[in-house]
Amino acid sequence: MENTYKKLLEKENVRENLSSLRKFVKEEENKEHLKELINNIEDITQFLKDEDPKSRKNAALLLGDLELQEAKDAIYDAYVKEQILFVKSHYLVALNKLNVEDKIPDLIDILDAKLHEQVEPENEKHINNEIAALRKIIIRYQGITRHKFVVKEDKTKVVLTCNRGVRSILKQTLGNVRTGIHPLGVLAETTDLGELLENRTYREVLFPLGLKSLLPEDPKEAAIMLWESGIYDFINKYHEGPEDYYFRVELRNQMNVDERGQFIRKFGTELEKLSKNRLVNSSSDYEIEIRLIGTAEGKYYPSCKFYTLKDRRFDYRKNSISTSIHPSTAALVMKIAERYLKNEAQILDPFCGVGTMLIERTKNVFAREMYGIDVYGQAIEFARENAFLAKERINFINRNYFDFRHDYLFDEIITNMPARTQRVTRRDLDFLYGKFLEKSREVLTRNGIIVMYTNEIGLLKKHLRFHREYRLLQDVPMQDRSDYHVVVLAVVM
Repeated sequence: MENTYKKLLEKENVRENLSSLRKFVKEEENKEHLKELINNIEDITQFLKDEDPKSRKNAALLLGDLELQEAKDAIYDAYVKEQILFVKSHYLVALNKLNVEDKIPDLIDILDAKLHEQVEPENEKHINNEIAALRKIIIRYQGITRHKFVVKEDKTKVVLTCNRGVRSILKQTLGNVRTGIHPLGVLAETTDLGELLENRTYREVLFPLGLKSLLPEDPKEAAIMLWESGIYDFINKYHEGPEDYYFRVELRNQMNVDERGQFIRKFGTELEKLSKNRLVNSSSDYEIEIRLIGTAEGKYYPSCKFYTLKDRRFDYRKNSISTSIHPSTAALVMKIAERYLKNEAQILDPFCGVGTMLIERTKNVFAREMYGIDVYGQAIEFARENAFLAKERINFINRNYFDFRHDYLFDEIITNMPARTQRVTRRDLDFLYGKFLEKSREVLTRNGIIVMYTNEIGLLKKHLRFHREYRLLQDVPMQDRSDYHVVVLAVVM
């Protein structure tokens, strides 16, 4: 590092040496060492005036990486004077790592001017990057305006999202609510939104905008069409508070990361301009998500997700691990198997993870006693905390299921079966499924059942041929493409 810094001071390969120093200081220890080498801040700030734009960019970013507060004014002055558009946003990235509270009024004025200026198409990308960087700094100090979601008593349409393969099952759980199958899940119309959203089996709630046609593929044209459709009034209808709303754009299609980012910036900036700052584009802090779902024709289906509408259904799930089942999926599993679940049953989950399956089981039908077993100690600790937050009394044991012994038998085994990973092969699971069926017969009562969520239905059915003590009561495919099933087995001998 010392040699690189020495060469930089001698103005040798300035751009490359600045870039190398940036790589060095990614480690905290190196950052402090370089700060000790800098005798005078002008040793670095001088390169903010270098004739090479990329050297100016690297100098600004290095100063920001080092969090050198004394460089603030030099970076800000360089930003204001910079004529090369692609460089300007990088000064702002650097400033955002420093205390620039005194610059906020000036930055607000600059942002307002940027939002109203006419931009040549070839410059849009750089201006949009600059606007986004300005917005991040301003939000950091001013925050965003907050709103209260208002539950309407008139008819409201929402889309309750789920995997495509279980839309009809989710539809059945909604009872007498007027519903229809939707590409994203189930479209429901209700006059009691609060009650509808207490259902535990959907993933998210989206508010469809009800446009007569899909949005075009061009981001500017799409923003214009969405604005003219009345999106601001639509958002305002469900909220109380200030007139401005902070939003982000979520785009789901087949674009690569760079293409998606460019579309989002163009679309979001154009919508912000059209709204005259009543809709504020912010990727870091927001209350509204405008979700655009791409179609095969290259157009977009728009909807809104309101983060002002708090989802409290799974507040207990403070902890999870990579293999954890989503709580809405666990709830749906229980709903599918509901007619086989016994009131006041004694229940065991031999691969309990963080306890989600057991908690959702007792949310559906009351359980007298529940045990959860897992070989992963951290999962057991997480499960205990989740159960405490759910106000459920569950006995968790850090042990291998196949070594487990108990004084009495269980009425039900409820579990999310282990899945294939880089470490767990199909051969491993083949052995596990056979051993699982053998062990489970030992711990289940004469009329006991197994409810399992599995993506190895082939292995299960193979082993059932050798275990005549079980009868297959139910097999419900959960998704269209990935082979997940809800299976209910009964002990018959």
